[in-house]
This record gives sequence, C-alpha cells and structure tokens, in this order.
Amino acid sequence: MSKYGSFPGTRPRRLRTTPAMRRMVAETRLHPADFILPAFVREGVSEPVPIGSMPGVVQHTRDSLKKAALEAVEAGVSGIMLFGVPEDEKKDAVGTPGTDPDGILQVALRDVRAEVGDELLVMSDLCLDETTDHGHCGVLDDQGRVDNDATLERYAEMAQVQADAGAHVVGPSGMMDGQIGVIRDALDQIGREDVAILAYTVKYASAFYGPFREAVGSSLKGDRKTYQQDPANVGDSLRELALDLEEGADMVMVKPAGPYLDILARVADASDVPVVAYQISGEYSMVEAAAEKGWIDRDRAILESLTGIKRAGAQNILTYWATEVARGLR
Repeated sequence: MSKYGSFPGTRPRRLRTTPAMRRMVAETRLHPADFILPAFVREGVSEPVPIGSMPGVVQHTRDSLKKAALEAVEAGVSGIMLFGVPEDEKKDAVGTPGTDPDGILQVALRDVRAEVGDELLVMSDLCLDETTDHGHCGVLDDQGRVDNDATLERYAEMAQVQADAGAHVVGPSGMMDGQIGVIRDALDQIGREDVAILAYTVKYASAFYGPFREAVGSSLKGDRKTYQQDPANVGDSLRELALDLEEGADMVMVKPAGPYLDILARVADASDVPVVAYQISGEYSMVEAAAEKGWIDRDRAILESLTGIKRAGAQNILTYWATEVARGLR
C-alpha cells in the first residue's frame, strides 16, 4: 500500500510499451490491397499536367497513366479508378464524350487494360460532369434542372461503352434515383454480367470537392444540392443504401470519408456487400498544405487518416496516396 493509496491493478499501458508490442495488439491494420488509386487522364496533352490545388497529383497523358497503373500493380494496390478529362470543345449538353467509344475515358480504359490485364481492377467513373458543358452530372431539362430519367438513359449507354472498353467495375457517381438498377439492366442486356457496380451510395454535397473540380476541368455553374445529399442527414444515407442493395449494387461507397466517419460506420454495420470510402481531394489537399507549412507530420497524418477510415468500417479506400502508402506498407 502506497502512502498515496492503492496502485492500479489493471495497467493498459503495458500493451503500449514498445513498437513491437503496439504492432502486435493493433486492432486495425492497413494493407496495400485496401487501396484504390483515383487517376485523371486528360485528352490532348503531351506531358502530365500538375493540379495546382492537389500537390503531387497530375492530369495524366495516356502514356503516364499506363506507367501509374503499373506502379500501382507493383505496390500491391487493388484498383485504379479512372476519370477522363476531354478537350473543352468536345463537351456538350448531353456529355457526348462519355458515350463515344473514342472518348478519352474509353481510350484510357483500353490502354490500362492492355497494360495490366487483370492484375489491377480497372474501374471507371460513370458520370456526365466531366463531359458536359454545363458541368452537371446529368442532362438538363428546359428549365435548367437535372432530369433524372433522361440522365438514366445516358448512364445506361455509358455503362455499356465502358464495359466494352474494358472496365472491370463501373462507378456511377451522379446520385440519380434508380441508377444502379438501370445500369445493371444495361450491362446484362449486352451479356456483361461479369462487370461489377460500385455504387456511390452516400455522396454528400460537400465543400471538400473543390480541388477535384480543378482536376477534372469542371464547367459547373451553381451547385449539386438537388441530387447530392444534405450533410445534415443520416437517415437519407441508410435509405439510399437499402435502395442500392435492392437494385443490385456489388459494392457501396461513402464519400467523402473523413468528415463522415459516423455515416461510414452506420453503412458498414447495415451492408452485406463490401463498403468502400473515398478520401477525397479536399481531405488530401488539407494534409498536403498543412505539411508544406510544417504544421503537421505529413506521413503520420496520412496513415492516421487512413487508419481512421478503415477502423470506421471501410474495406477499401480510394485515396490519392494509394501507391505511396502501399509501397511503404510493403
């Protein structure tokens, strides 16, 4: 008995004493296979174009994209999600480059599949925002509103063209009602039951998308609050999850990841398919900017943020650090 009273009988600190001890008892572990690399490919450029608001990330040429895909394979990354950036003069009201077999995204899908085959899951963004002159994720009606059902027809065409170009997985990100069911039917109609659908089930109208809009050369005027979700709502996300699962989603996504870990945990608890989270451009850029200022330890912050996302329930994570972190883990 100490003069200060009884010493504690239970000492949790014993399991924190050394790096080996902490590693052994860790409850959450990151693995290279957890990661999916988002990548941008831009039409008509001869050199990769740096994205000013995302230090270290570029708009790839076709050749540099193939190199990035090979590097991802070598690092043990599971997938690469491709976003095509067409030349501005090719954009129009209905996003024609999105269904043109020779559109930049379809060309890039063929390039990457030829380069990596089945060693890397080749995924494609299925949305119109990069290809429309108004920058919205769908077709507009005569009052300038996004027409849900007319957009679904475009998504069906996009799914078929992307599957023909070699996508293992399509990722419809436009948040149109009924999009998963329509895309599943469109793929089945051309005998592509093998192509998986990664549903953007939870996609909030977030301020953290800012750098991404530079990355894809967005032409958006206004906002997407009539189809992306209100950050104040939880039940809306669970309703979207139920609908996407009923319509045939093979995987579901929560986006953004970091600001919505509570939503991610709720979705993971309720889902019987793999759950993916997207650590988006704003999350990436905040860490890079603070690290550049010397305000935080960059490498520790990256790993901590990714560990938090996985701990909350994500089986896989889209992150711009995918290849870098996977290399470090290996």
